[in-house]
Amino acid sequence: MDDTKQKIRQYVAENFLFSSDGFRLGDDASFLEEEVIDSTGIMELVLFVEDNFGIAVKDEEIVPENFDSVNQLAAYIARKGGG
Repeated sequence: MDDTKQKIRQYVAENFLFSSDGFRLGDDASFLEEEVIDSTGIMELVLFVEDNFGIAVKDEEIVPENFDSVNQLAAYIARKGGG
């Protein structure tokens, strides 16, 4: 799961934080509360998950419990058999 978390951190840092210095938030930090990702960004994150982990994300799975932090997203990917 560490590899999955690293991929998530790198993607978020490069695409939402526009940081070449890496991901500077904790793995439990809320993407929404920290204003890292908005609703459009969540859709980009869904596409990232589908493309990089071979997961088909269902509409009803696009909820904060699955997509609002590095840890939540990594756990979701693991549950779906990706990563």
